Amino acid sequence: MGRKSAMLRMNKSIQALLTCPACHKKLHVSDSQLACSNSGCAVIYPVVNGVPILINEQASIFSIDDIVSSQKAVAAKSADKMARLSDATRFIPNPNRNVGARKNNATFLDCLLQSNPNPRVLVLGGGTVGEGMEVLIQSQPPVELIETDIYFGPRTMIICDAHDIPFPDNSLDGVIVQAVLEHVVDPAKCASEIHRILKPGQGIVYAETPFMQQVHMGRYDFTRFTHLGHRRLFRKFEEIDSGAACGPGMALAWAYEYFLLSFAETAFLRKTAKAFARFTGFWLKYFDTFLINKPGTMDAASSYYFIGRKTDKTISDKELIQQYRGALKVD
Repeated sequence: MGRKSAMLRMNKSIQALLTCPACHKKLHVSDSQLACSNSGCAVIYPVVNGVPILINEQASIFSIDDIVSSQKAVAAKSADKMARLSDATRFIPNPNRNVGARKNNATFLDCLLQSNPNPRVLVLGGGTVGEGMEVLIQSQPPVELIETDIYFGPRTMIICDAHDIPFPDNSLDGVIVQAVLEHVVDPAKCASEIHRILKPGQGIVYAETPFMQQVHMGRYDFTRFTHLGHRRLFRKFEEIDSGAACGPGMALAWAYEYFLLSFAETAFLRKTAKAFARFTGFWLKYFDTFLINKPGTMDAASSYYFIGRKTDKTISDKELIQQYRGALKVD
């Protein structure tokens, strides 16, 4: 297939942890491929430009060949074209505003450091830097980040599917999963995988997932969660903190933009409608500074976050509904 290999982007200690995503047995590692040590499995995974592609093709909607092809397509775009695209779009306002990300990442980091001065953290969907992640990137003492995604991003160390994470049980200190769980076909399976790989009694998860947002990755966009729905997803974790990450102002800006996009039927009209919506509606997101901690926001947020510690106790649904913090009271 003409796959280009190179030195793996991760250090030897991370390489030693890697497991087969299909059977979770150890991998034999080289610069050109990773081979499952289980003779009953014996799957070989390629390394492309230093990035291993650890996909369980029997259970994933992605295939290794598709991922390699997408990388070649991205590489084929000229730098000049990408630069012109950047120049054309950088002056268009963005409707997104994550009010809580920096504070939440700081809380996540503090929890990690209580158990380990040099924590090892898996980032699912980490091909690019997530909101507030500079807190961990610049941390002293340093946090060892294992940045994974389903595509070749500028920070991607490993390509994997969150349904089958290629790490052993009880092996990592933390997991960050920002704006990812809406894009997986089985969020509960992914949450179970996160629980599996975290260290018992001390492993910490930080998740952000949309509630009031429109479709934003086409065919790869599946699910939304209320605050309690998000909490139930992580019912095997002890809650440290949770709430709204992006507020109702951002949700309204998104709704306004997609309302206008509903009228557009050509690519040109969609671009025009999108630019118009952003220039005239971006200011709505600034209300979230004032609204983010209001009870009504718990019913209307653009997205919610959850920070929790792995436990061996599962919160019951009766306990769950007692944690409602919104403004809609049921008589």
